[in-house]
Amino acid sequence: MTATTTSPAAETAADRTPAEEPRASRLRTAVRRPAVRKLALLAVVAAVLVPLAHAQWGSGSWPHALTVDVSEPLGKTSDWIIDNRDSHPIFLYFFGQISNAVIVCVRAVYLALLALGWTGVTAATALVAWRVAGVRVAVTTLVSLAVCGLLGMWVPTMQTLALMAVAVTVSVVIGALLGLAGGLSERMFRTLRPVLDTMQVLPAFAYLLPVVLIFGIGVPGAVLATVIYAAPPMARLTALGLRNADAGVLEAVASLGATFRQRLLSARLPLARKELLLGVNQTIMMALSMAVIASMIGGGGLGDRVYQALSTVDVGKALAAGLPIVLLAVVLDRTTAAAGERLGADPDEGGHRLLRGWPAWAGVAVITAVLALAGRFSGSLTWPDGWVFAIEDPVNQAKEWMVDHLYSGVPVVGGTADWASHYVTLILDPLRQGLQGLPWYGVLLIVAALAWAIGTWATALTATAAMAAIGVLGVWEPSMDTLCQVLAAVAVTLVLGFAIGIAAARSTRLERLLRPVLDVCQTMPQFVYLIPVVALFGVGRAPAAAAAIVYALPAVIRITTQGLRSVDPAAMESSRSLGATRGQQLRQVQLPLARPALLLAVNQGVVLVLAVVIIGGLVGSGALGYDVVFGLAQGDLATGLVAGAAIVCLGLMLDRVTQPTKRRDKKGA
Repeated sequence: MTATTTSPAAETAADRTPAEEPRASRLRTAVRRPAVRKLALLAVVAAVLVPLAHAQWGSGSWPHALTVDVSEPLGKTSDWIIDNRDSHPIFLYFFGQISNAVIVCVRAVYLALLALGWTGVTAATALVAWRVAGVRVAVTTLVSLAVCGLLGMWVPTMQTLALMAVAVTVSVVIGALLGLAGGLSERMFRTLRPVLDTMQVLPAFAYLLPVVLIFGIGVPGAVLATVIYAAPPMARLTALGLRNADAGVLEAVASLGATFRQRLLSARLPLARKELLLGVNQTIMMALSMAVIASMIGGGGLGDRVYQALSTVDVGKALAAGLPIVLLAVVLDRTTAAAGERLGADPDEGGHRLLRGWPAWAGVAVITAVLALAGRFSGSLTWPDGWVFAIEDPVNQAKEWMVDHLYSGVPVVGGTADWASHYVTLILDPLRQGLQGLPWYGVLLIVAALAWAIGTWATALTATAAMAAIGVLGVWEPSMDTLCQVLAAVAVTLVLGFAIGIAAARSTRLERLLRPVLDVCQTMPQFVYLIPVVALFGVGRAPAAAAAIVYALPAVIRITTQGLRSVDPAAMESSRSLGATRGQQLRQVQLPLARPALLLAVNQGVVLVLAVVIIGGLVGSGALGYDVVFGLAQGDLATGLVAGAAIVCLGLMLDRVTQPTKRRDKKGA
């Protein structure tokens, strides 16, 4: 008889009960997951490094020994600029010439607008909109300009339009040149990407100070600050269009013996036409969003009226000046978007041939000249005073009614003052105490774990380095305060945004009703709704969070709605045929398939909330926002730039931990 031997592993497997087998299988499956393996490796590294860090630097806030004082060199730089601004050749023959050119261009455009008069400007813009975008956009343009005049904001609107015309032109030219370089050269694209990221993430307040130091208070500084903020979208989209051009078309053109210049002009740029138009569109929107901020350093126009209203908490005046900014944004957005669609359409279907035809354009010029002369002969170059309708008093009365009835004493739900108090004491304060109470290396480990779990080791390294840079700059405590405000506001934004977005995705009628509201919320300058928010919630961190939520909510709603509506109809039909309810379809089909769009909504919510929390420094949010505003007000280059750099680092970190990074190969970390 032959003895049968059984291995220990086989005996162990045989001894398992049926209930233990699935448990072991689930354990093996969990261990095989990349995220679990990454966290296990990170735990091993932490077990080695954390005791060493604790023994060397303690467990409290960021250690002083690891900070670098940059205030002295920045202070010396500021002093040198102030001392040499009126005498050094670089200011006299370079920056001074740029400043003079900007002043001449803005003044020339403004005088041309005034010379046309309100009749000529209205006719010209409406007719151009009709030629490039159609009758509907032309009517929208006509009504929008009429509203600007009826609100008594015709002259400030022309001032803003002149400044924006120059700023957008310069932004488009610079952005197109940078995008051209990045689209044609991979090395240049990699070099430009972090520069463009910094230009967009760095708060406008942070670079207003160096602009003011170099160019002084006035129109040149306002234009150049707007260019810094508005040029990156044009550069990004130009590079994207050139890099994504159809390779087959380019190869065919090259096979015909075309030179590099011919390939660029006859193939690459025409193929990137839609991206170029979208870049112009986004540049216009970004420039208009800077109108109020630019007014703080002498930009004038509508932004100056809004800023003055903020200083006196006058909601009526702020709304009267803010609405024309919204209307300009809507008109320019609709016109450029429609022009882009027609440029990309087939000529036989009403495409770009509508943009040609010199007789029609000659007719536009003649009608504009006739109406401009008629306005001049009537003695009314600006909007007639008798046609002005003042909305300040009704709006302020409505605001006072809201404050009287909503600020306190509301039955059951309580007033807005109670909401603000509960938000601060129950959410912001505990979250701030928790973040500031964590050891600095604990925060770095959490950031590394979150970034590595959804990305690669490079993602985790970038996010961790960004957080470490905040500590090195010596602003760890205020950065944790700002981070808690951002996280709390983002949480509220996502809850409301996902709920409303899901409802809008299920109801076309609700989506149509929400569209104009979302348009206004996205294009209205943040300063405009800071004023009623302050009136309802008081001064402090709560109004800053409320304004941030209002500003970020439209983007989250739009992206969520679009993502859910873009789910494959075949998958939805399959789930319905299996008897799934609407709730099951949402949880098991739509939300999983719309995951990329939902993650993008989270990312955009974070970025937009961060932008307005900083502006909240004007209404008492404190932390980094206050440091940036204080640096601008006091001319303290070190304080403003260091706080701005910390905000960039926070934005970079939050971007990395909210956007999954795909591995390039199977061996990626």
